Amino acid sequence: MLLGMICALGSAVCFGTASVLQAVAARATAPGSGSGVDTVLLMRVLRQWRYLVGLALDGLGFALELVALRSLPIYAVGAALAASLAVTAVVASRVLRVRLSGVEWAAVGVVCGGLAMLGLSSGAEGDETGSLALRLGTLCVAAGVLGLGALAGQLPGRARAAALGLGAGIGFGVVEVAVRLVDDVSPGALVTNPAAYAVLLGGGAAFLLLTSALQRGSVTAATAGMVIGETLGPALVGVIWLGDRTRPGMAPLAVAGFVLAVLGALALARFGEAPAADVGERPTGSSSSAGRA
Repeated sequence: MLLGMICALGSAVCFGTASVLQAVAARATAPGSGSGVDTVLLMRVLRQWRYLVGLALDGLGFALELVALRSLPIYAVGAALAASLAVTAVVASRVLRVRLSGVEWAAVGVVCGGLAMLGLSSGAEGDETGSLALRLGTLCVAAGVLGLGALAGQLPGRARAAALGLGAGIGFGVVEVAVRLVDDVSPGALVTNPAAYAVLLGGGAAFLLLTSALQRGSVTAATAGMVIGETLGPALVGVIWLGDRTRPGMAPLAVAGFVLAVLGALALARFGEAPAADVGERPTGSSSSAGRA
């Protein structure tokens, strides 16, 4: 349990720091095709060193997330990952000199308090391995994320950003659930397990949508959608179908901690992206600085 919570928090630190680096790189890159599933944009940001360092941190964070998901309920891990926005806010305030208001510092405290409550009340992960229908369902949802991204790319302004962020959050949530459904990592079992493909498809689709959402559109709307998508659905799946529970008599404390951590993260949604203007970069091929949406 303790190791799982340490890994979950370590994962949040990695993801939160990576967000600053990746968002700066995304805003310093010329627009791609304009689609919600924008592979052109992804190829361009991969030329930015900050984005590559962010990807390395994402890889480390994902490894820590895998360890956490093997010993903690999904709701605890999901709340910890949403709390990466608190890390992003603190990193942005120190590295990029972004000013945090008193309310935002209070939100950081609320996130930390919510996670502490979850740490005290969380039980061990559920012992259910999930049905074949659930495994197939995660793969279908992962494929649906790509479809949602394609449709979201046609929406205007804030609606586009919110839809892309929600789609990215659902993709990351699919990964959280699918990892729990991969109980045998031998090559033969992986090839025949739909959840293994859901991990790859859901994670890849989420990165595509999130990169497009950060590159243009309302950052607050995109990040809020992502937080909701990656926490609520997976938490319900864990409780209803995978047997996740709290310690005896501590369900109210766990619910309160989860709600506080998510609400605190939503209050910090603007830190889903750090402005490229803060590091003095201009988008490649553009004559104007990329400011905050």
